[in-house]
Parts: sequence; structure tokens; C-alpha cells
Amino acid sequence: MERYIPRLVDELLAQYLKELPAVMLIGPRASGKTTTAAKHAQSIARLDSDHSAAFAASPDAALSGRAEPVLLDEWQGVPEVLGAVKRAVDADRRPGRYLITGSARTATVDHYWPGTGRIVILRMYPLTVAEQLQQPVRPFIDRVVDGDLVSAAAAPALDLRDYLQLAMRGGFPEPALELGETTGRAWLESYAEQVAMRDARSYGGAPDYVRLLRYLEAYAINSSCTVHQQTLYDAAGVNRKTALAYEALLRDLQVVDELPAWSTNRLKRLSRTPKRYVIDSGLLAGILRVGTDDVLGSGTLLGNVIDTFVVAQLRAETLTARTRYRLSHLRDSNGRREVDVIAELGGGRTVGIEIKSASRVSQSDARHLLWLRDSMGDRFAAGVVLHTGPDTFELADRITAAPISALWAHSGQPET
Repeated sequence: MERYIPRLVDELLAQYLKELPAVMLIGPRASGKTTTAAKHAQSIARLDSDHSAAFAASPDAALSGRAEPVLLDEWQGVPEVLGAVKRAVDADRRPGRYLITGSARTATVDHYWPGTGRIVILRMYPLTVAEQLQQPVRPFIDRVVDGDLVSAAAAPALDLRDYLQLAMRGGFPEPALELGETTGRAWLESYAEQVAMRDARSYGGAPDYVRLLRYLEAYAINSSCTVHQQTLYDAAGVNRKTALAYEALLRDLQVVDELPAWSTNRLKRLSRTPKRYVIDSGLLAGILRVGTDDVLGSGTLLGNVIDTFVVAQLRAETLTARTRYRLSHLRDSNGRREVDVIAELGGGRTVGIEIKSASRVSQSDARHLLWLRDSMGDRFAAGVVLHTGPDTFELADRITAAPISALWAHSGQPET
């Protein structure tokens, strides 16, 4: 039997099943949803294969009599099963009855969605580095807010190439944990092709494979950038309507995501353009078919890959952190000031994060954080400049420089 790698969502999923009748675990295909859900289920129905005919013919009958929690894997195979879950939950709201997994968001099949008030959605992302290392660690934003960033000695000593290799490996379990570098790259390249050729047709009609793949490549080149939609559809050779449909499809398949633009009444003339991201830095490399040396040879691509990698670590912790926060970014309308990541905390407080591929940082690298701190006053909780060097040190009041490895370094202080 293969050894199970604990996931960030395990504890939260177990808690939900103790109190809720139905939970839907959604995430990108091959990110480990089924493996994790199966650890919490008593019986399994795989709706993309062996159980699909029975559920399609009579979903209510097929659902009854199974050991609970029942795992309904890949619900998109038989969307009608959601109606059966609704009826079963309406009749009996005992907790821990149904666990549903899916590789597409519900937006693609809205006319089937009966889950409001009955099914709670829990998102799952590709593996973080902490999960890959099986390193129990308090979420990064919790540690920043508590003033508990690890010391340089506690953080793993990595250099730029080490970080880039982690980023290029990505977080999908098979290439990250089981495959060598060459085979892992082939897996990620194949994933990108299958998104355009197979998955998109399954959930979004019949888009043009070549044009969709070209659009996905344009998206990947601009991952972590505040690029306007016209840039993407011009690069892909499609019109605006088609580009918007492609982006919605890729978001539904959870291949891409975005950080919305942050806004506050304390600052004026802020851009409203989101930062677009491929969901996983390894997948980004697979889409573009680039290796480590290719990325090292391009300063722009290097920055995009490292930024995408860091945001993937932060995104995965949003549900499990004690500190409730949302991720966004800041950029003023003329592009003179920008902060890579804003963590919006409760009460209007913020944490600003800059991401640098350089190994040495100075106060000038924190100039936009300094401006944000001075503009926000006591609503500025902290700022961090993440870099590829080994050292953690204070740059200014409430602003710290720390290695990217601080994201998964264990602080040694248990959470209270």
C-alpha cells in the first residue's frame, strides 16, 4: 500500500464532515483530491467510470444504502447526482453523509447546481513544499502577524537554482513525488496538452484545440503579471469574445487563477487590473516547455516563475490559517508603485509581500512597502521581502527580509 502524504486540508475536511451533511472538495485534476477524500470515506462511487451508468439511470436509487460518508468521485461525470444529494440531505441532515470531488468549478454546469445551503465547498490545491517535505509548519501569514518569522539558521539554505528546481517541479503529486526531472517535465507538458484537447471539450463544449493551447501559452508567459486581456487574445490570435470564453473555461478547470486588485479609501488612483496566474509553477513550465536553464536565461520569465511559485504556497494556506485573509495585489494606475502580494486581514489590516529572485536585498527593495506602511499607518500589520538568499533580517520598522524557504521552515513554536 502506498504511503499517504497528509494534506493541508485534512484536518479541516475531517471537521467539516463531523458537522456538515455534504462537503465538496474541488481542485485541479491530478492534484490528489480522490486520494485525500478516500481517506475520509467509507464507500466510493467513481462517477467518471464504473458507477456512472447506474447513477445516470437512477441517481437516488444508486445513492441509497451505501456506507457513509459516501465519496462521489468526479461528480461532473453524472451531474444529476447533485440533485440526488440535495434530496437526500433535505430528508436527513445528519453530518458526514456525502463527500463529493470534482475537477471543475460548478460554474460550467450552473443549471444543475442545487447545493446552496446543503453542500459546503472546500478547495484543494497542488502540494506545497511543506506538504512534499511532510513538514508541519504554521501558516506563513500567521507567523508574520505574530512576529514569528524563523531565523536564518532555521530556514533551509537554498540558492536561486534550488528554488527554481522546486518551482519547476511544481506541486502535482505524481511529478513532484514520484517522477524524475525528465519524466516529470513530460508529465507536465502532457497535462497542458490534455487540458486543451480533452478536458476543455469535456466541460466547455468544443473549443479549437490549437487556439486554446496558444491562449494558454500566452497566459503562462504572463503569469504573475497585470496584463490586459487584449495582450492575451492578440498573442493567441483570437477575438475578445473567444478569449473571455477561454479564460472562463480555464478558470473552471482550475488551471488558472488571479489575484484581484486591492483597493482602499486611504489610497487613490490604484489600478483595477488583476494579476493572472497559472495555478502551479511546474505547470507553467510545462505549458511553455522550458527547462531550468531556459528560465535562468530570461530575467522576466525567472521572475514570473518564482512569483507564481510563491503565490501557490500562500494560496494553499488561505483556508487553513488561523488568521483569516484574502490575497490580492497592489499597483497604482501609472505603474510607479506596486506590491506583489497583499494579504487582506480582518479589520482593514494588511500584510504586504514583495517577491525577489535576487539573493541580496536592501531597503530600496522595500521602498513600495515603506510607502504602503507610511500610507496605511497602524493598519499596516507587517511587510516581508522574500528573496533567494539565506538571511533573515529587519529592513525597517515592521518590514523584514526573509528567504523564500521561510514559507515552509518550521518555527519550533507550537500554535496556541
